[in-house]
Amino acid sequence: MSDVFDALAHPVRRKILKLLQKGPLSAGDLAASFDISKPTLSGHFAVLKAADLVHTERQGTSIIYRLNMSVLEEAMAALMSIAGAEAPDPANPISEGESS
Repeated sequence: MSDVFDALAHPVRRKILKLLQKGPLSAGDLAASFDISKPTLSGHFAVLKAADLVHTERQGTSIIYRLNMSVLEEAMAALMSIAGAEAPDPANPISEGESS
């Protein structure tokens, strides 16, 4: 899990993940959103991939990146646990103001 938190610590990597929330993108499409060198961006992709936050697929000469939501959900649950909060149960939603 520490790899995930290390990956999330950098603003460029967080922006990559935010872009991927809308759907899979090629490395070139992602690079167009940043004003940094391709080798630097490639390093960020490698960190995200090592943390299993993204999955890659080669399509011809392009590499397509996809967000791995399950790892992000695990990280959120871990943060909530550390903070002493319980993760919401989607099967039993409680509206605000309602007590148990």
